[in-house]
Amino acid sequence: MDILLFLGGIGWGEILVIALVVLLFFGGKKIPEMMRGIGKGIKSFKDGMNGADDNEESGKNKS
Repeated sequence: MDILLFLGGIGWGEILVIALVVLLFFGGKKIPEMMRGIGKGIKSFKDGMNGADDNEESGKNKS
């Protein structure tokens, strides 16, 4: 929990600097591709978690 406490200190200035650094490193054309890939990864993770929940529930019903 202590790890998350430092996130409260991030202001708009820091977010702007981080965004500019990301833009400089990856360029404007790569950022949408990266965000799309991250979105697909998150969706896949959620689908996997939902599938794991479904498997656990079906296992309980079989007993």
